[in-house]
Amino acid sequence: MALDKSEVKKIAQLARLNISESEADEVASRISDILTLVDKMQAVDTENVEPLSHPLDVVQRLRPDVVTEIDQRDALQTMAPNSEAGLYLVPKVIG
Repeated sequence: MALDKSEVKKIAQLARLNISESEADEVASRISDILTLVDKMQAVDTENVEPLSHPLDVVQRLRPDVVTEIDQRDALQTMAPNSEAGLYLVPKVIG
């Protein structure tokens, strides 16, 4: 799919971009190259390709879920200017 200069100018106007006449030909050529590449990629047969979440077959090692520190919330909140029900109270920033 090839774009011409008039289509590029129309797209630029919709996107609120300022493209000069000299840039319009180059932009049209680059966008046409991208669309040609997309057409080639869509033509590839992916019928027997399984979707994957990662290109390598790796497993994430997880650490044991154990408590490593004692709960110090109450002691730390005694130093706060304002706290209530386990939450720090701060001044309203956005009105």
